[in-house]
Amino acid sequence: MATDNHKLDNPVWYSVSETHKNFGIDFGTIKFYHPDYCPFGGLIVAENTENHISEYAKLVNNFHIIGNKPTVPDNLKLDHELICLQMIIHERIEGENKDQIVKLGENHLDDLLGLVKIVYPEYFKKKTSSLGNYYGIYKNNQLVAVTGERMQMDEFTEVSAVITHPEHTGKGYAKQLVAHTVNAILKQSKTPFLHVAESNIGAIKLYEKLGFQTRAKISVWNIVQK
Repeated sequence: MATDNHKLDNPVWYSVSETHKNFGIDFGTIKFYHPDYCPFGGLIVAENTENHISEYAKLVNNFHIIGNKPTVPDNLKLDHELICLQMIIHERIEGENKDQIVKLGENHLDDLLGLVKIVYPEYFKKKTSSLGNYYGIYKNNQLVAVTGERMQMDEFTEVSAVITHPEHTGKGYAKQLVAHTVNAILKQSKTPFLHVAESNIGAIKLYEKLGFQTRAKISVWNIVQK
């Protein structure tokens, strides 16, 4: 199990340094995921990053730095800061699934992207599902809920895209999918973690009920073109 917890303070940096190295763009002082996969960056110190941030902005109009506050060049704007809780879990989540959980593949991609577009379009890109395993629940041939894996380091995997169609909430789908994803990650001898907006009280209560504990607060800085 995980020993280098400090890596969670800078999850993008360490993800594209380790497990997701092939999905990253490394500028030395700042590292990004390629925007086709995930429009996220991470840095150790803010100095000498403006030019690299400007270079990345040529690839994507809207992106995020997670962790330390960046210094942005004059042609870009630091639009807003989202405060998230970073939560972590070490124990398997017990309980039986009431609904069939499907491991999503290429043949499910259109369904996945269609659901994401309704609920979660800003952070999920066409190739995001290539970063890890994604699981879903179908009802009447419609994908109604998903959860998957996004950022990954040698010892940690992020639970992400906890999405339920607005017409199908309150049925326990998210609980089952998060539990399934967590247990699959633990089976790989890795530690699951997630990020949730500090204001999302309902989701935080669900995660706490499942056994997640808040490890830290972490900032997500949104950068846009002026």
